[in-house]
Amino acid sequence: MDPDLTDLVEQIPLDPQTFIGIPLALIGAVFLSLGAQFQHRGVVKVESHTADTLGKGLNLKQLALLLARPSWVIGTLMLGLAVVFQLSSLYFAPLIVVQPLGAIALVVTSIVNSRVNHVQLNRKSIIAIIMCVGGVFLFVGVAAFTAVDKPVTDRQLIVILVILAIVLAVAGITFVLFRSKIRAIYYVIMAGVVYGFVATLAKVVLGKIEQGEFGWLTILCIAGLLTAAAIGGYFVQNAYASGPPDLVIAGLTVVDPLVAVVIGIAVLGEASQAPPWAIMVYVISGAIAVWGVFQLAKNHPQTRL
Repeated sequence: MDPDLTDLVEQIPLDPQTFIGIPLALIGAVFLSLGAQFQHRGVVKVESHTADTLGKGLNLKQLALLLARPSWVIGTLMLGLAVVFQLSSLYFAPLIVVQPLGAIALVVTSIVNSRVNHVQLNRKSIIAIIMCVGGVFLFVGVAAFTAVDKPVTDRQLIVILVILAIVLAVAGITFVLFRSKIRAIYYVIMAGVVYGFVATLAKVVLGKIEQGEFGWLTILCIAGLLTAAAIGGYFVQNAYASGPPDLVIAGLTVVDPLVAVVIGIAVLGEASQAPPWAIMVYVISGAIAVWGVFQLAKNHPQTRL
């Protein structure tokens, strides 16, 4: 083998366990897609039989009625399986590799939703989906070869928890103050941001358990993870009530991994060895993906703005 190629191969970490995590993440993405479709159907049916709460958030009565909808329950079970496969993939592979693979769910959801609801995606919606998926894969494709995996220190973990607390506070305040004006894109973006922290904390907790370090910070991580998951779940249900499932999945599979990767770069220093060109790719590809979400929200045939 050419010496230059040998040096290149030696610089690329090929951990066999990573190849176990990738298919698990892909299976999780399929369950995420199907679960979103079923949950969306349940939320729409509940909302159609109760008072209109568009922009005000689902009330307690509507949340209780969701438990009686078979489609919503089936969707929830599928999302539960998606979480199991995602956590399993995180155990075998780095967050930066497997988390963005959920973008596959956007493609599956768009196809399924189009067939089930007999809605023909327009040209702008298709372009937006391509922007979402392409931006995410470009972002992660570069990050996977330029980022470095570092152990999380207690100080960094505290910073992550503080930022999460601020994000949850902002989400709660904006929801209370502007709930009458809120539409799907708000719920989608906020759910994606919150779930980005859920994925990060899940990876941290798995690492702490594996290392046998179960201290007070780990307990705080679990509490923060559960709180963020609950609030994110509520936002997702409201997004289903005011937008199509593929818009919801677009937000989760674009914003979620981008937030997780940004935390890795800004807080954990995983891009400390990345060359300047890689930083530029991060910014450009991330902007493309997020712009795709906004374009999908604006142009999707089923979106109610």
